[in-house]
Formats: sequence, C-alpha cells, structure tokens
Amino acid sequence: MTQTASILDGKATALAVRETVAAKVATLVAAGVHPGLRVVLVGDDPASEVYVRNKDRAATQAGIDVATIKLPANTSQADLLAEVERLNEDPAVSGILVQLPLPKGLDEAQVVCAIAPEKDVDGLHPANVAALVLGTPGLVSCTPAGCIELLDRSGIDLAGKHVVIVGRSQLVGKPLAQLALARNATVTICHSRTQNLAEHVGRADVIAAAVGVAKLIQGDWVKPGAVVLDVGINRGEDGKLVGDVDFEGASKNASAITPVPGGIGPMTIAMLLSNTVLAAARQAGKAHLIED
Repeated sequence: MTQTASILDGKATALAVRETVAAKVATLVAAGVHPGLRVVLVGDDPASEVYVRNKDRAATQAGIDVATIKLPANTSQADLLAEVERLNEDPAVSGILVQLPLPKGLDEAQVVCAIAPEKDVDGLHPANVAALVLGTPGLVSCTPAGCIELLDRSGIDLAGKHVVIVGRSQLVGKPLAQLALARNATVTICHSRTQNLAEHVGRADVIAAAVGVAKLIQGDWVKPGAVVLDVGINRGEDGKLVGDVDFEGASKNASAITPVPGGIGPMTIAMLLSNTVLAAARQAGKAHLIED
C-alpha cells in the first residue's frame, strides 16, 4: 500500500501566518505602536542557540524589534530574575521569552512566574494557563496554538471529533487539550502510564503525539482517515530528525499528517510572533486594530 495521506505543510502555513503578522505589525506601527521581543538565552546550549537564531530572524522579517540577551551559564538565579524584572518594566518590550531549558541549578518555574503575564509570549505563566482553562483572554503556549492554527488553515474542523493526545506536558499536551475542548472536540489524554495505548490511538479521529519517543505511534494504530499531528522531534540512529509517529506507516492510513521536520516546528515560531504582536496591541489598548 502506498502513501495516501495529504501532507499538512507547516512551512507553507507558517509563512502565511508570518505574512499576517507582518501586516498587523504595519498596522500597529502606523498607530504608533512598535512591538518589541526580547529573548533571554542563558548558557551556550547549541540547540537553544539555533532556536533563538531562527526566532530572531523570523521576528526581524515580520518587522518586530527583536534582541537576544545572552547571559553566561553561571548566571545566578537572582541575576536572572533581575534581568526579567528589568524587561518587565521596559515599555519598549512587548514580549519576553526566556529560552528553556535553563542550565542546572536555575529554577525554571520561578523564572516563568517572574515574567509579567501580559508579556509572557510563551504562554507559560500560571495566569495565562488559568486564562486558557477559563476561556478568558490570555497568551497561549506557542506549539499547541500552532497545532490549532495549522488545522484551521487546512480546513480541518475539530467539532465533534475524538482527539487523542499522547503526552501530558504543560508545554503541549495539557494546553492542546484545552484548545481542542474549546473547539468542541472530545479529548482523551494518554501518557506513560496509559494501558493499551494502541487501542486509545486507534479510536482517534485526530492524533497529536507529543511525548518525545521516536516512532512510538505505529502506523497500524492509526485508523483510516484519521488526522495525525506529530509534535515530537527526536534524533534517529542515522542522525536524522524523526517524530513520535512512524510517518511511513501512518501515512498509509491517515487522511492528513504533519512531517518532521517541516510540520509543527515552523508553526511554533509563527505563533510566537503572533503572540508578541497581540501582546503589544493589548498593552497599548489597540487590540481592536488587529484582532479578527
């Protein structure tokens, strides 16, 4: 059997989102509002440096004033918190992103909580998490927001669908469940203690895999016609990037599937830019100029 699934192209969709963001930036600038993003990078983790460079480039292309603040790996908790507070108080900064993971010895939770909620473009502050659960305005974690945006722009409606999420992290699994519920989906969250995982996955209309285990989701688990969102990024034995889903096998059953790379990854950065512009507009009382 050959591949039948259509590819959900995250690169092309992210480009469309970024074009929308650039247009919103132009609208805000014309109204005297200049969105500003500051990325705090502690240490010299190579993967983090690559991510940050990509974010800086994308933000610049969208017209956002962006700068990366690099701090040494031995930065103290107090000094990092002081830097976050300085950015909180800077009116030129609309959004703050502290690149995770932080070096050992630093308390990530405390740092996240120190970011002003209205500038928390990663959507991880407890106030933004609560807003998502309550259905009130906030900033939504970028990767799950990117999943929903990709589905929306691909014409895939979640209403009435059974969405099975494999992974319960605060970064992806839990917020994605809330977003799917808000779209009137029925949601099942699976995790490392779930029994009979294949049976749960096999009942899904939409599968979102975000657990960080290469090719965990087997192709024959996917029921015919299901949509597959592969959020995982793993390094295979051959050094190539692979997802949490057996892409080749799943493609034979799925109606649509995201590739790795080129699926959810580009959407994450696009939604970071979207959050930054939304944050700037809200802080300036100009959200009505850009909200759909």
